[in-house]
Amino acid sequence: MKASAAIGVRASGPAVEVHELSKRFGDFVAVDRVSFTVAPGEVFGFLGPNGAGKTTTIKMLNGLLAPSSGSGRVAGFDIATQRTSIKSAIGYMSQLFSLYGDLTVDENIGFFAGLYGVGGARLAARRAWVIEMAGLAGQRDRPAGELALGWKQRLALGCAVLHEPPILFLDEPTSGVDPISRRRFWDLIYDLAEGGTTVFVTTHYMEEAEACHRLALMNRGRLIALDTPAGLRAAAGEQLLELQTPDAIGALAALDGAPEVVRAGLFGRDLHVTVVDRDAALAALPLRLAARGVAVSRLREIPPSLEDVFISIVQAAGGAVED
Repeated sequence: MKASAAIGVRASGPAVEVHELSKRFGDFVAVDRVSFTVAPGEVFGFLGPNGAGKTTTIKMLNGLLAPSSGSGRVAGFDIATQRTSIKSAIGYMSQLFSLYGDLTVDENIGFFAGLYGVGGARLAARRAWVIEMAGLAGQRDRPAGELALGWKQRLALGCAVLHEPPILFLDEPTSGVDPISRRRFWDLIYDLAEGGTTVFVTTHYMEEAEACHRLALMNRGRLIALDTPAGLRAAAGEQLLELQTPDAIGALAALDGAPEVVRAGLFGRDLHVTVVDRDAALAALPLRLAARGVAVSRLREIPPSLEDVFISIVQAAGGAVED
């Protein structure tokens, strides 16, 4: 997966811009006065826990829902009054890959070409590009439903950009895909971005979030953070310890209520422990754990990961909505 690169900006203005955007369903406020801009050629990560308002926001940006208040433009079109134009100007791919399993690779390409009005010589050129990009030269007559997941993913991406839209929306596109296929997919994302395509992506994978130029974090309908991955980590300002122990569950119970601990949670086989004061915690926590029969293999300060930062920001903003 490529590292974050410089954002390519065209003179035509933002690819996406929203101001005080809100959506209400009766008394429920799903999106609450959200404002941000996305530059052309930017890989923009849109993150948040379930129920944060991400999907509702994206539906408004895609022209599928009218906003209750606020304003916005996508590819230069007004999201309230030009929703049909927006649908023609964007590409969209979801975690379900948006393919027809009983149609062949070629038939899927032809179907989406018809939807987007791509025909003639342009269709021939775009079809060839999709086949080469997706590595499907020997699979053109094979039903899409029989393809391996990585091939499905790349074919769906190709179908989503057949009409060469300036903006591509990706909704958790690599969910359930193996790490190698995900890395290849993100190489394709960067190829598109370097060519000027704006990529607006939702993901729950932190390594994918790290690859975005900027990240917007939603919670409870509000935008609670917006910065580069490095900027978000730098602004965290928390002291974090890594605790290695053969009894992680016992350690969690032992740390519950400790005055030195802000929060503790499992991180792989280890624990990440956010503390009030590093030096005090390094002195006190081994004694507390030992008194409760929990062995400590190692306790050290570490820089916060992006996941640590997100958990901190979400909790500071009221915590995630419970299912």
